[in-house]
Amino acid sequence: MKVRAIIADDEPLARERVRSLLAGEPDVEVVAECSNGTQTLKAMQEHRPDLLFLDVQMPRLDGFEVIEALAPQEVPVVIFMTAHDEHAIRAFEVNALDYLLKPCTEARFRKAVQRAREQLQGATHGQPDAKLGELVRHVHASTPGGGRILVRSPERIVFLKPEEIDHLEAAGNYVVLHAGKERHIVRETTAAMEARLEPAGFMRISRSTIVNLTRVREVQPLGPGQYSVLLKNGTRLDMTCSLGELQARLSQV
Repeated sequence: MKVRAIIADDEPLARERVRSLLAGEPDVEVVAECSNGTQTLKAMQEHRPDLLFLDVQMPRLDGFEVIEALAPQEVPVVIFMTAHDEHAIRAFEVNALDYLLKPCTEARFRKAVQRAREQLQGATHGQPDAKLGELVRHVHASTPGGGRILVRSPERIVFLKPEEIDHLEAAGNYVVLHAGKERHIVRETTAAMEARLEPAGFMRISRSTIVNLTRVREVQPLGPGQYSVLLKNGTRLDMTCSLGELQARLSQV
């Protein structure tokens, strides 16, 4: 069985190291090398590899974001590689097959490749890692509730349900999710988050704010044609959308 592999690492020497080690694995064919997350996604779609050697820290998209962006059927066997051991817990939480701390020994590398080989031989041809695929299915769930939102931090990975969110606000290239007393930051645009959460009863009330309509207690006038929204937790948010539009949406939830 021929194993098609992609090496994704922003460090040329690290890619060269993996390539040289794979030279001793005649059944493994390197079909692409990538230096950032965007290139990796493109190569994944083009080559459909069986095995992915994936650096955690890369430009544009990091290793975890690459996995997030993949459709379930696109997820191969994944071996994470990094120079930082603090990412290990996160790697195994997304069910990576293995986690190599750079620079790894040749023996450790061979062991990881053998594990990948055994997993591929034991799986149905063309099927991705079942556990990792299942995680991505949850991340990409398109249920009426909007699916759970994956929030990463150095300590943990949280799957946040839409109904747990009170409101969202833009913060540059990020969105801050307010859920009770907690705040979670995700790398996402407000436009993308609005499209994702609108079916779950969310509405953009200003350029930078999206609100869970079930959390709205009342609308208060501020002046001629100006209003603010008061949430059940006491949070007050200025709105720039029309009062009629808000009333129409509130009547639907």
